[in-house]
Amino acid sequence: MAQSDLHDKIIDLAKRRGIFWPSFEIYGGVAGFYDFGPVGVFIKRSIIDLWLKFFVYSQENVIEIETPIINPRVVFKASGHEEHFTDPVVECSSCGKVFRADHLVKEFTGIDVEGRSLREIDEVIRKYDLKCPECGGIFKPASSALLLFATEIGPYKGSPGYLRPEHAQGMFINFAKILRVVGEKLPLGLAQVGKVARNEISPRQALLRLREFTIMEVEFFFDPERESAESKNISESVMNEKLRVVTADMRMKGIEEPIEITVKELIENRVVKSAWLAYWMGIGNLFVKSLGIPAGKIRFFEKLPHERAHYSAQTFDQEVYTSRYGWIEVAGYAYRTTYDLERHAEFSKADLTYYRKYEAPIIKTIEVAYPNPQEILKLLGASKYSEVMRELSQHNPEELFRELLVNNSVVAAGISLPRECFIIKKEEVKIHGEKIYPHVVEPSFGVERLFYVVLEYAYSERDGKVVLKLPPHIAPYHVAVFPLVAGKKPEHQRMIDIAKSIYRDLVKRGFRVLYDEEGSIGKRYARVDEIGVPYAVTVDYQTLEDNTVTVRDRDTTQQIRIDINKLPEYLNTLILRELNLNMFQ
Repeated sequence: MAQSDLHDKIIDLAKRRGIFWPSFEIYGGVAGFYDFGPVGVFIKRSIIDLWLKFFVYSQENVIEIETPIINPRVVFKASGHEEHFTDPVVECSSCGKVFRADHLVKEFTGIDVEGRSLREIDEVIRKYDLKCPECGGIFKPASSALLLFATEIGPYKGSPGYLRPEHAQGMFINFAKILRVVGEKLPLGLAQVGKVARNEISPRQALLRLREFTIMEVEFFFDPERESAESKNISESVMNEKLRVVTADMRMKGIEEPIEITVKELIENRVVKSAWLAYWMGIGNLFVKSLGIPAGKIRFFEKLPHERAHYSAQTFDQEVYTSRYGWIEVAGYAYRTTYDLERHAEFSKADLTYYRKYEAPIIKTIEVAYPNPQEILKLLGASKYSEVMRELSQHNPEELFRELLVNNSVVAAGISLPRECFIIKKEEVKIHGEKIYPHVVEPSFGVERLFYVVLEYAYSERDGKVVLKLPPHIAPYHVAVFPLVAGKKPEHQRMIDIAKSIYRDLVKRGFRVLYDEEGSIGKRYARVDEIGVPYAVTVDYQTLEDNTVTVRDRDTTQQIRIDINKLPEYLNTLILRELNLNMFQ
């Protein structure tokens, strides 16, 4: 099968078998939106469930939360998205068509201008004399387009808001609250799965660039001073996980062939700025491989400084190679440092710090300032004295000294009090800890992109028929159950009764099961092969004699007879055998 038409075959299969298709088709469709059918929903949910197993349920210090899709405007002013979450666009001066500028340049020149300034993009467009691909018109100068979907919260003249483009802000806003819930312990991971929206300029490439999609994300908070000691507890299986990595230094030298390096080596060689960033990259590699993607088709591609998001000190994109589009990003791993917590604390005035307790108290000499009642009374008189003293009492002496040091005065009740109104001392205090802003690393996955690459690597053909070789643990159904013959003879009816009984029993045991008695057994096998069902159980004439059934393997078509009573245990073993569970030990 030629790889060039693999994409088209996947799209055709997806529409024909109820996996996914463009939304709003009866109205002509709207770019960037896709519906998922019954088969697609099961596969998508299985991918999410598996991600939760790797990133949440198997982790001691990660918990899942849920926050609103719509956020007030101030959230994204604080996060910097309203200023920085933009894409460069160019508009045709003739037909008015708008294009994503960096994609246009890459498509027609091969030059990557991602993250470059608008002026630099304009220079490339002029140099290569790029014209509108629709009408041949000349482009207007490049400009920035905000990718946030705007809305109003409340009817009539509501408050401005945005649909979230990521989950992160909901986790940052709730950090202090959740920290109290878990007993003030770090490291702490907050995970969230759900819909996000980005007002993409020119969405295309099926599921690869959407305006509404599902993200699986963790914000992992840790104390950087204790990171080295805590990361020593990372399991050996994750430390020894081999990743294929292209570093920023390699890219600057023009090298894009990945090196193979373990998580442990990433940390020891200081390729990563955070050990926890390397840890989550290792978990992500295990996860993507468990979806049926070969290790050799996965790489971690470090972003250059001008390509990184405004909040990131280091970013690696996890990419998978595809037949039509080459390397595509399926996940991003960003070291967000303290940026988000500090910004939200600044805008909200909330305390979003963590109290770092010292192993033993330390004695420290500090300078403090106390109000001098006599001098304040002399300066203000009795009328303002009480109000000023009441406000000063709300500040600790160390804060008062710092304000005096900076301004040479302290403002209380709107009145500026000079240095003479305070008594300055040096005191020894016993300090048990300090407030810090934790650092944050973030693994973030796009479900729909993963979904597409899973289909591409699962797609195969046998004797001119499609066989979707999905890993059993993410298949839409774990098993199909068939009576060999669905006629009206007594023995045929017994086969149907036994098949339905097996179907009901397996469903009760938690398997996803498809029952089908329509058409020949060969056609039924072909139908379930096409949507990726890994095993088919058939009740036949021998079943009536010895209570055994055949279990057919989708990939090999080989069949084995199993006693009905042993069937659930046997199927459970088959479904889990390919899932790497080492990290869960």
